[in-house]
Amino acid sequence: MESRLLKAEGVLRMLSLALAATAALLVGLDTETKTVLFVRKKATAKDLDGLWTMTLVTSITAGYHLLQLFRCMALALLGRNPCRGSKSVAWFLFLLDQGVTYATFGATMAGLQAALVAVFGVDDLQWSKLCNIYTRFCEQVAGGMLCGLTASLAMAVVSAVSAHHLFRLYPRCRRSVKAARWRWLPF
Repeated sequence: MESRLLKAEGVLRMLSLALAATAALLVGLDTETKTVLFVRKKATAKDLDGLWTMTLVTSITAGYHLLQLFRCMALALLGRNPCRGSKSVAWFLFLLDQGVTYATFGATMAGLQAALVAVFGVDDLQWSKLCNIYTRFCEQVAGGMLCGLTASLAMAVVSAVSAHHLFRLYPRCRRSVKAARWRWLPF
């Protein structure tokens, strides 16, 4: 049971790593140059702070999952059970997984907001639509957003596995006979 769970965690971490790295590469390396009114303009991810933040956060996330994947592989090769470790290490890994998941989701949402401004523009602020001019740039950013959101979902499942590892360290409490009579209470 534990070896299957460790393999599943490794596969999920590999998926998270691949999706986060793909999102970072698609958004971070995306450039397009167009000539508008005799002026050459270049669109990059650095032009929108939300896209650049997403690129940095997903790159860091991919590195984190690479390190965690190495940890999973080392535990599998050594035949050690991760559920018999210390509670403090389990809490630390659980909180890291949660933090990385939330940071990636938040950065992806910030990038999505910036991308939606580029797609639709903001008339009140006189920001024009950019995707009419830079279509390939916007399509590639959309692919990066999709990879970032999918990576966030995969990381949420990884966090659930991490929570499972953590809470297996705590013993189950058995109810006393007195508490069994009060079944109508929800707790």
